[in-house]
Amino acid sequence: MLADLDRLGPEIVVMVSAGIILMVDLVLRERNRGWLPFVALAGLGGAALWTVTLILRDREAVAFSGTYSLDTFSIYFMFLFIGVSGLVILASADYVRKLHNQGEFWALLLLATSGMMLLGGARDLILIFIALELTSICQYALAAFVKDGKGSEAGLKYILLGAMASAVILYGMAFLFGIAGTTKLVSADGGASISALVLEGDPGTRAALIAAAVLLAGGLSFKVALVPFQMWVPDVYEGAATPVAAFLSVGSKAAGFAVILRIFYQGFGFGPENLVSSDWANIFAAVAAISMTVGNVMALVQTDIRRLLGYSSIAQAGNIAIGVAAIAVGSTLGASGVTFFLATYAFTNLGAFFAILAISQHIGSYRIKDYAGMARRAPMLAAVLAFCFVSLTGLPPTAGFVAKIYIFNAAVQSDLVWLVLVGVLNSAVSAYYYL
Repeated sequence: MLADLDRLGPEIVVMVSAGIILMVDLVLRERNRGWLPFVALAGLGGAALWTVTLILRDREAVAFSGTYSLDTFSIYFMFLFIGVSGLVILASADYVRKLHNQGEFWALLLLATSGMMLLGGARDLILIFIALELTSICQYALAAFVKDGKGSEAGLKYILLGAMASAVILYGMAFLFGIAGTTKLVSADGGASISALVLEGDPGTRAALIAAAVLLAGGLSFKVALVPFQMWVPDVYEGAATPVAAFLSVGSKAAGFAVILRIFYQGFGFGPENLVSSDWANIFAAVAAISMTVGNVMALVQTDIRRLLGYSSIAQAGNIAIGVAAIAVGSTLGASGVTFFLATYAFTNLGAFFAILAISQHIGSYRIKDYAGMARRAPMLAAVLAFCFVSLTGLPPTAGFVAKIYIFNAAVQSDLVWLVLVGVLNSAVSAYYYL
């Protein structure tokens, strides 16, 4: 039991830090609450150090009878989530000081981060759903944290659509449990698991497995901003506080794709001989093509830069979904491409949002036309924003270019050339509004 809790140490440290912030916030005077973000950063730093000790002691381990796995995949996402949250705290500390109840803000951010960290290592449907809801509920509260008309509207839309997506995910999980008789994606001891059921190749279960795949893909599309559950993105990005929009744009997407990789890559399996791999490959290929097109076309007509980034986020999710489709066919580059793309997108998109936050405080506007002449008024901020947009477009020599080549190469290996052509055309469209 203690060994199991030890492997959950990083998540526990972050949760405890959130609790400490809430308790300290009760007794601190307003002028002393500027220390709260440093407490949050200390919690994230402690989680990172604990993770390092786990790596040094035992790089591959399972906890709670295989429900949670400490492996290369979970460690990668753990550091990604810690890094994203740390950057959000550093960049938004001054902004959050102007808000009421800043202690609650930092606590919600840390609790959402702990949920995302759990998602990276979860190998059981029950733990996945609990971690998803922990993350989602905190994000709903953050989206509505600014108590004005747009903030309340953003929070309401987010929670209503999120509740519907959670119901769809739960329905898909119920299908899987009904077929397999277990909630485990994989079994460490060779017992019953969803992956074992798929490997048996029983044609009688194929229809139910496809139904479960469709439901799970649809529900998780909400978390990563893929069509058809993308409607919340532009409104929430516009209505929520800019640091919250930055956090949602990368944290929610990375956590969602971590779950997609766990369920579809480990649970459903991949390769030409797999019972359902071609079906979930087709699902994600179609969703990728539609998401890229819808996101880029809608971004062309936006006048608010936050809404533009919202629609571009939908298009970027489509790019990542290309790699997911390639995995199903059996590409060895697909999983690596997805994880690399997520990291480059996360830090590039955060850079763009932070530059926009600083510029908006300087000019008092988020309208795109008011950004004209920023190279003269704030050359450093303009240069950062321009570099981030070049990387998001996927132009050389940026990391975004390498990430897109990675993803497109995986798709070509999987004979998804038509999807690569759609991606290249959409990259050309994105260059128009980014640049």
